[in-house]
Formats: sequence, structure tokens, C-alpha cells
Amino acid sequence: MAPLRDSLTGSGPDLHGHGLRLRPWDAGSGADVDTWLRGLRDPEFQRWNTPLRPVTDRASARESLLARAQSAMEGTSVSFRVADARTDTALGHIGVNEIKYHLKAARIGYWVLPEARGQGVATRALLLAARWALKELGLHRLELDHAVGHDVSCRIAERCGFPYEGTLRGAIFQEGRHDAFRDAHLHARLATDPEPDPGGR
Repeated sequence: MAPLRDSLTGSGPDLHGHGLRLRPWDAGSGADVDTWLRGLRDPEFQRWNTPLRPVTDRASARESLLARAQSAMEGTSVSFRVADARTDTALGHIGVNEIKYHLKAARIGYWVLPEARGQGVATRALLLAARWALKELGLHRLELDHAVGHDVSCRIAERCGFPYEGTLRGAIFQEGRHDAFRDAHLHARLATDPEPDPGGR
């Protein structure tokens, strides 16, 4: 358990690969707060995701990032700002969440800013973050789920070595609601699975 916790404390990991840089979000950075707010207010994000606590302005965006930083210090999750490795232009987010030390398991999720879509950003970020979680954190299983109908996420998951495992009934909130639910597809990747070929994207 200790090695997993130690890997998530301090300044946090800074990952490089596939033309990307993944580093922890900074709640003290106005640019990071603005990017976080823009990503979570994007209509396409909101179509498929309903956060437990809505992010509607800069104050709630900063509070959300502070909560994620606290989770990283506690070793239960780590949230990465995804950026172009050469220009450091923000492209999106990926997080390794709900880390369960006793099971060596976690859940992974991501989003991409509108202007960065169609460039393989989610695929490349998922390959990089999954490799880090499985190799450096020593996790055995990474799960990924998405709303049924989100075919793009389905293809990204399978491209990155997360095969479809089944449908979770009523597992996530309906769009924009906390009183109704929808089904989700479950994908997962094990540390013992073959390494995906990034050239396949």
C-alpha cells in the first residue's frame, strides 16, 4: 500500500509520451481553473457526464480542483492535465480514480477539449496513463465505463486494450439529472494483458 501512496504525494507525477505531457492540475493557476471550467461546461462533456457536484463558475472550478488535489494527497486518485508535449497547450483531462489498494484496482476517465478532438488525444492519453497506473503504481486492474451510446469512447477503450466486459444497468446518472439513471458499458484492462499497439490509432 505504501508505494502506491508515495507515488501520489508531493508535486505529483509528470508523464511524457505519445506527443503528450500529463501533469497534475494546479488549483492555484488561473489558466488551469479556466481550462477545467471550460472542459466541464462543454455541451459534449455534459451530454455524456453528470458530475455529482456541478461546476458552473470559476469558484466552483477551483473548489473542484482543490478537492482533486486533496484526493491525490490521500492517494485515492490522481488527475492529469493533458497537454501537447511541444507547446504545452492544454488538450484535456485524464484521471486515475477510486484507487483501491487492497484490490490493486482503479477506474480511469477522460475528456478532451472541443478544439483538440479528432487528433487521437484521448487514445494517446489513455495509453500513457494506463501504462503508468499499471507499471508504476503496480495496479492489476483498470476499469473504464461510459454511457451506452457513446460509441467514440467505446472505440477508444478497445483501441487502448480495454475490451468490453458487459453492460452495467442504471449505473450512471442521466444527462443533467441526479434523480434518474442510465446504463453504462464496462471496459477493463489487466496488467497481464498484452501491451496495445499505439500505431493502431
